[in-house]
This record gives sequence, structure tokens and C-alpha cells, in this order.
Amino acid sequence: MKADFHVHTTMSDGSMNFDEVISMAISNEVTHLGITNHDTVKGLSEAIIAGEKAGIKIVPGIEISAFDFETGRKIHILGFNFNLEAANIKKLCDPILERRHNNSLWQIGELKKNGYIFNIDNIYSRAKSSEVIYKQHIMAELTEADYSSKVYSDLYKKLFKGDGICARDIEYVDATDAVRAIKEDGGIAILAHPGQLDSYSSIDKLVIAGLDGIELYHEDHGQEDYIKVMQYCRIHYLITTGGSDFHGSYGSSAKIGQKTSAEEFIHAFDYGINYKK
Repeated sequence: MKADFHVHTTMSDGSMNFDEVISMAISNEVTHLGITNHDTVKGLSEAIIAGEKAGIKIVPGIEISAFDFETGRKIHILGFNFNLEAANIKKLCDPILERRHNNSLWQIGELKKNGYIFNIDNIYSRAKSSEVIYKQHIMAELTEADYSSKVYSDLYKKLFKGDGICARDIEYVDATDAVRAIKEDGGIAILAHPGQLDSYSSIDKLVIAGLDGIELYHEDHGQEDYIKVMQYCRIHYLITTGGSDFHGSYGSSAKIGQKTSAEEFIHAFDYGINYKK
């Protein structure tokens, strides 16, 4: 068995649709694929059926964009195997999607006002499946540079960070509410890439809310993160997951299944289990 529990598609900010990510997963010998689009459960039933036809197990999921209002840090919560009606998740996440889309329209307006030339129809075309415009859709229209390149990074920071003309964020939900919504819908709640967002200090309160595990594998995690994650998991009896955080051409060069090989698992586990307090 080989699993990748962190994959995005065109239903949010990924560049590949369900059939394309399933095809890549099969090519990379992945047997279990977690679809975790941002703040939406759209299309999961169809993905499960497509997976069955292709001989791969689709694990329905979501990545909720949340916040710890005490620490002032963003937190991402992954949810898996919840009731596909996802009433509580949708109630929490639908307003996020609306705020994100409206904010993206504002950002597009700011770009126009500041002389950037682009085809807005192309942006809408990229967002056709999601019905929500994400920053990745805008960036793909502004530059053909690769996501991992300095050209892309510099433009993104110039526009969307600091004093950039598009540097306006949306209001996120409380991370503990995200965990509770997933649990109320019968799912498993996982803290996503704490090393990337430096969200370790929120783990204790998330556990009280019902957190089930922590994402161990992620391309932004190193030896120190392996140690920290395993420590917290031992203390709180949590499970570990991992994945590529795949976004296709809208993300890094990581491929589906890349961060979940048996060799990497043993390597990461050894760092955690052999660590002496």
C-alpha cells in the first residue's frame, strides 16, 4: 500500500482534474489517494466513483483554512472520511469560499487599476470547476514562470505580500471550530504541515477540540519537524499522515506519492522514535 493524503485538484487551487490526478497516482503506484481541496467538498462523490473504476481508493477529504486568534497564526486543518453531506463543514466553509472569491475580484480590480494587462476570461476559465477564483488562477494569468522559480516568487511577494497592491487577506474560521466541524460530520481531523505555518503552539488546544493527528510528511518538513511531530503524537496519542500537497502546475515540483514512500516513512519515524527528551 502506498498513500498520498494531501492532493488538490481543479475543484480548488490545483491545475489537474480528478481523472488526471488519479492517473498520476496510478502511474506512481499510489493505492490510496486523499483529495483535500481547500474549503470545499465539491465533487468528492464523483472522485470516489472515478477511483473505483480506476482501481484506486479515494479517501474523501478537505483542507480548511483556519486561524488561531490567540497566536495570530494561520492554521490548516485536514479532514478525512467524513459524511459526504458534510453539513457542518459546509456551514463553516461556504462563507470562506464566498469571501475568497470576492477578495480575488477585488485583487483583480487592483491589478487593472495599476496597469497590469491580462485576460480576465482566462482567469474565470481556470476557475470554472471551483467556481471560486484563487490567487493561483490570477498568478497563472500574470506569468508563465514556474511556481518554484524566483520570477514567480518575486512577483507573488510584490503583489500579495507586505505592501503589495493585492495584499488583503480574508477572514478565516477559528481552528478549533474547524476541528469540531470535521468531528461533528464523523470525520478525522489532522493538523496540516505545522512546520510550514509554525502552528505547533496550537496543538494542545486543538487536541481538546478533538484533533486526531498531525501531518508528518510534507515537503516543508525537515528533521526538526519530524522530531516535534512525533513528540506531540506520543504525548497526545495522535496518528500521523502525510502527502505531497500536490497542486499540479500551480504548486511545487512535488509529485503525487513523492512524500510517502516506505523509505521516507522509516527515515522520518526513526528521527522521532529515537529522539531522547
